[in-house]
Amino acid sequence: MNYEVKALRADAVVALLLDAADEGDARAQARSQGYTVLAIKARQSWQAWSWRRSAPFPLVLFSQELLALLNAGLTVVEAIETLAEKESRPEARKTLRQIITDLYEGRTLSHALQRFPADFPPLYVSTVRASERTGDLHEAMRRYIAYQTQVDFVRKKVVSASIYPLLLIGAGALVTAFLMAYVVPRFSRIYEDIGTDLPLMSRLLLQWGQLMQTHAWLILALCVGLLAGAVYAARQPGTRAWLMRRLWAIPAIGVRMRIYQLARFYRTLGMLLAGGIPVVQGLRMVADLLPPGLRADLDRAALMINEGRAISQAMEAHRLATPVALRLLRVGERTGRMAEMMERIADFHDEEMARWVDWFTRLFEPLLMALIGLMIGGIVVLMYLPIFELAGSLQ
Repeated sequence: MNYEVKALRADAVVALLLDAADEGDARAQARSQGYTVLAIKARQSWQAWSWRRSAPFPLVLFSQELLALLNAGLTVVEAIETLAEKESRPEARKTLRQIITDLYEGRTLSHALQRFPADFPPLYVSTVRASERTGDLHEAMRRYIAYQTQVDFVRKKVVSASIYPLLLIGAGALVTAFLMAYVVPRFSRIYEDIGTDLPLMSRLLLQWGQLMQTHAWLILALCVGLLAGAVYAARQPGTRAWLMRRLWAIPAIGVRMRIYQLARFYRTLGMLLAGGIPVVQGLRMVADLLPPGLRADLDRAALMINEGRAISQAMEAHRLATPVALRLLRVGERTGRMAEMMERIADFHDEEMARWVDWFTRLFEPLLMALIGLMIGGIVVLMYLPIFELAGSLQ
């Protein structure tokens, strides 16, 4: 469920939109991001079904264009003014204008950005704030662009691998519905005129076809209702949490999901460390990237690190490091290149994840095609089976 949160941070009042299980969860999420909660109210349920949604702020494109303008010699204010002048979307232009106003009032860029948490996540704001201490905004933008590009690459890899199976399932369902609702009932009338005894499976198939033809609109309404209910349930945090727990319980899928989460965790933490953010503070900032089960382990690992224990030791003790990650963390501790080693951990596991997705897709797609073919072929065979038996008896 969505909650609208009015919060205070660094003497600025901001409005947050959080997806939480209840009001307490929304308050905890806001506090974990460093906000002081002033008021919370549940968003009206009809807004969750609204099809008209404002386009999200193009954060990566903004960062790329800002980096190009900064490299061209423009100041931050001049660069953002240029981006505001070329921006065609009213919402994004309004955001940029308000950022420019804050900059002219003497506030820092990070302070201006944190007023818009829906457009600039805390991770992005923290990266900019760290660069303000070192005076290297160019490098911060470059690191974030590389980070987000890699994260999007892995996500798009998974999404693109699921498109073809979904198309196969949709096409198979449509062909099956056409056969059952249109073709099978016509065969049933033919067999009624012949008056021959039908095999049990063929008789059941024809009865189902007649049922679907007789109650076609009722079945269609039921399918639409089930689809709408599934979409609504999928939007609820409780349903998503339950589904994630079930997926994590599947050994093969759960291991890969854990590796994906850890790769994103190490990539984000490595980017923050490269920007000069202390490791304990960085761990608190990236905690929301992990599922609740791993988040509790991360809190205990952060406590160990805060007590002076080695990062590799804390991660190993709380099952937050794979064997490869553990070795690279120890190398980073010996060489002092911890940020680089964390990025290498993420690169290794991202490549491993991409290989597994390719392997799973190549295995799953033929199996799915075979299953759909058997289902459609079975319907066709059962329709023609009485004709085959009749032809055999005539011979």
